[in-house]
Amino acid sequence: MIKPVRPTLKIGHLSTAYHTNFLLMNDKKLEKKSKIKFQWRMFGTGPLMMDAFKKRELDIGYLGLPPAIIGIDNSVPIKCVAGGHIEGTLLISHTKYNSLNIPNEFSDILEQFQNTTIGVPSKGSIHDVILNKYLTKFDLINTISIKNYRSPELIALDLKDGKIEAGVGTPSLAIFSSTLMNSKIIIPPRFFWPYNPSYGVFALEELIVRNPEVIELFLMYHKKASTLLRMNPKKAASKISKNIKVITKDYVEAVLKISPRYCISLSKDYIDTTMEFMKILGELDYIKRNYDVREIFYKKLVENIHPEKEHY
Repeated sequence: MIKPVRPTLKIGHLSTAYHTNFLLMNDKKLEKKSKIKFQWRMFGTGPLMMDAFKKRELDIGYLGLPPAIIGIDNSVPIKCVAGGHIEGTLLISHTKYNSLNIPNEFSDILEQFQNTTIGVPSKGSIHDVILNKYLTKFDLINTISIKNYRSPELIALDLKDGKIEAGVGTPSLAIFSSTLMNSKIIIPPRFFWPYNPSYGVFALEELIVRNPEVIELFLMYHKKASTLLRMNPKKAASKISKNIKVITKDYVEAVLKISPRYCISLSKDYIDTTMEFMKILGELDYIKRNYDVREIFYKKLVENIHPEKEHY
C-alpha cells in the first residue's frame, strides 16, 4: 500500500531571534503531530523574502509590515494572517551620546547625529520607514545620511569600525553590537513608535483559499510558541539558542527582555498602526496607492485560534 504524501509547508523567516520560527524549527514532534513537512528558509531582509513569495517559492513568511505592503503593491498575492510582536525598532550608538528618556526629547536626541550616517536594514524595511518618518518630521532628512544594509549584522560591524555613527534595527542588533563594542540603546522600542507592528505572519492568498486548515494548524503552534516567549523567556531562550547555535542562551534571553510584547492577535491597534505605516509608505513614494484593510489582512483564521483578548 502506498503511503499518502505529507503536505509540505514552505516557510520564510528572518534572523530575528524572537520570532517564533526559532522555537518551531527542528521540532520533530511538531511534524509528527501535524503530519506536515516543514521547510524553513532564512532571508537577510523582508524585501528579499518578497521576491521568493512572488516566485511562489514560499507559502508562509515572517515579515515586517512595510515590506509586505510594498510587495502587495507590486502584485505579490499575500495577506497577513496573524501578528507576532510589536515595538521591535530601536536606535543604538556609542555611549558618548545621550539616550532618550522622555518622548518630547526625541528631536534633540536625533539632532546629535547631524552630519553623520545612520545604518538601517534595506530600503522599505520597517526600520527604514520609521527612521525616514522621524528624520522628515524633524527636518533632519538632509543633514543625516541613511545607509541601507542587506544584513543587520553588518550595521553593528560598521558602527564598530567607525563607518557609521548609529544603527537602527531590532533588539537583536542592540545585543549583537554590545558584544563587539561599548554601545548602548539611544532610543528604546517603547519610544520609537508606540505599538508599531514589529512583524506578522503572511500567507499566499491561494493557500488561504485552498488550505485554510493548514494555516490554522500552523497558527496553533505559532500561538503556543508566542505564549512561551511571553510567559517563560528563560525556557524559550534555551530552545532558541539550540536552533541558532552561534548564540548562547544568555544572549537570547537578553534580546527577549528588551521588548517583551509577544502575541499573535491582529488587534485593532495593530491594524490601525499598520494603516498609519501604509500612509507613510505612500508619502515616501514606496507604494503607488493606499490599500483597504481587507487587502492587507485576513483575520478569520487567527480569530479562530486566538479568540481571547490580545496580549501585547
